[in-house]
Amino acid sequence: MSDSDLIKLYSQRILALAADIPHLGRLDHPTATARRRSPLCGSTVAVDLDVKDGKITNYAQDVKACALGQAAAAVVGDVIIGRTRAEVERARDELRAMLKENGPVPSEPFAGLEVLLPARDYKNRHASIMLALEAAAEAFASAEAAA
Repeated sequence: MSDSDLIKLYSQRILALAADIPHLGRLDHPTATARRRSPLCGSTVAVDLDVKDGKITNYAQDVKACALGQAAAAVVGDVIIGRTRAEVERARDELRAMLKENGPVPSEPFAGLEVLLPARDYKNRHASIMLALEAAAEAFASAEAAA
């Protein structure tokens, strides 16, 4: 990876998102929790959430990831409250398609994940980028199964 590739990948926008992740921390008594880990790089994201009437009402995330994983968690954390399970799963699937299949940017309200388009060419970073949405989808499924 050349210096210009690194600069492109870790743009100022990505680094700004990584420095300002919403909903950092943990919930005291969440409806559900899920933790995802990227085996390649060791990045982890743990998500706690509360669900009421089929929507996320409270959300917290513990993010130990590279700048790309942190940026993804920042975008997700900014828009996830009020979302349904279908919306979270759609965003996860759209992000995966954007990265792995040259698909379009995820639809609203997750369109901010567009900032991660430069990471398409770096397959070893995809797992870290996917962690927040994968953990949120898993936690949501657990919350509904427990209800």
